[in-house]
Amino acid sequence: MERISITDQAAKVVNQLKAKHGELIFHQSGGCCDGSAPMIFEKDDMYLDESDILLGNLEGVNFYMNQDQFEYWKHTHLTVDITQGRGASFSLEIPLGLRFIIHSRLLTDEENAVLNPKA
Repeated sequence: MERISITDQAAKVVNQLKAKHGELIFHQSGGCCDGSAPMIFEKDDMYLDESDILLGNLEGVNFYMNQDQFEYWKHTHLTVDITQGRGASFSLEIPLGLRFIIHSRLLTDEENAVLNPKA
């Protein structure tokens, strides 16, 4: 079971960005700019610390979320998608006239039991 997936369209953009920029990471902070929009950066351009949680790997790119944001989203499955339009961030897809977005759904009872076990 996985917490996160990616659409075919978004995967194509990720692979295009990897070819141009090399190693990348996704991060969703819930902070400034596009708020809780997922952003993609060159790997060394984003500082990660113990407050960042690895949710999964999409097309060879790790996807991290700040733990405060994760508390709001931990009961959902996230799907990274792409749409036309410029976001207000420093994410690498912005110059392409595109921006990554998140579609979410609640985890099933089975998914929730596996991904959010009670201590």
